[in-house]
Amino acid sequence: MKFHVASEADIKSGKTTDVYFVRTRQVLEAKGMENLRALAEVTSGALPRGWPWAVLCGVEEVAHLLEGLPVDVDCMPEGTIFRPFDFSGRRIPVLVIEGPYAKYCEFETPLLGLLCQASGVATMAARIRKLAWDKTLLAFGIRRAHPALAPMLDRASYVGGFDGVSSLIGAETIKRKPMGTMPHSLILCFGNQIEAWRAFDEIMPPDVPRIALVDTRFDEKAEALMAAEALGRRLAGVRLDTPGSRKGSLAEIVREVRWELDLRGFSRVKIFVSGGISDQNIRELCNAGADGFGVGTSITNAPTVDFAMDLVEIEGRPEAKRGKLSGRKRVWRCERCLCFVLTPAGSRAPTCPRCGHKTTQALKPLIRKGKIVGRLPSPDQIRKNVLKQLEKVDEI
Repeated sequence: MKFHVASEADIKSGKTTDVYFVRTRQVLEAKGMENLRALAEVTSGALPRGWPWAVLCGVEEVAHLLEGLPVDVDCMPEGTIFRPFDFSGRRIPVLVIEGPYAKYCEFETPLLGLLCQASGVATMAARIRKLAWDKTLLAFGIRRAHPALAPMLDRASYVGGFDGVSSLIGAETIKRKPMGTMPHSLILCFGNQIEAWRAFDEIMPPDVPRIALVDTRFDEKAEALMAAEALGRRLAGVRLDTPGSRKGSLAEIVREVRWELDLRGFSRVKIFVSGGISDQNIRELCNAGADGFGVGTSITNAPTVDFAMDLVEIEGRPEAKRGKLSGRKRVWRCERCLCFVLTPAGSRAPTCPRCGHKTTQALKPLIRKGKIVGRLPSPDQIRKNVLKQLEKVDEI
């Protein structure tokens, strides 16, 4: 093994599980309990950093993980904006799985891993999208994580609301062209900014936007004006990648660059910003005049959503460990205000306690007897649904 990664076969065969689940299966089988049916729920008791909501991501991979097992699975559709608790403070399951426990217990660990990290990344992307609603957002962060995760990271960023991704394999995953500008190394290789920008303009095909990196050798304002003069109307934008070691406010630098470009007739030139962008500072940079962002570490290293999986029914009997609600349940959602209501199984649809609108079942069939029956939407479709929900979300 030259790269320390698990193969699809490793994951599908259960090799990425914790050993105590293997031992659980062995005990159940030895005691003739291999067909003991159990119902399990996946819930989150709290979201990172006090987030009021999160975006469910990773469902498609979970479907392929459990495909072929003798189980039934219901799940919220991928891209659902959910809250850990319903209107009354009861924990909401985002996924339920039922079948012989010995047949699926070893898949708890990879199942949670697929949901936890992808949901964290998608949620951070959605938060940034909400804060920078009409701006261009590109995922630049794969260099901050193991390269084996690049497709998942970029896909989660995109479905969370970003416009594009920089990696080749990530773009392939979402069936989009990769998006990016140029690195400082290109300019250093030429030893002259103008020569590098002109060479880029000469060599790159017409569909690649001419966005010049303008903080390599001189002041950002000076290089932005140099790029505008050198490329003229062919210049689509400038990118500021000001390192954290520089003194001063990045927002002030954006304001200066915007002012000087506008003053000289280059108001059509967009300003893109990268380097240290997060949900903590992006609104300030938007207000300063930035038109787009390359977001890296804050997306790739987004905190995971801490999902847990717990048994709530054994052979039809309500059973749960302390701190969990036992028994089958229904999860209802109001499409108008995104409020959730939890009821026992068999209950009729309640009206939304917040706005009085009707509710519908949030958990949809995903797998029946090992066969995927639920719709697995494309990244574009998931992203569109996330953006639609974000329009109804007020809290950040």
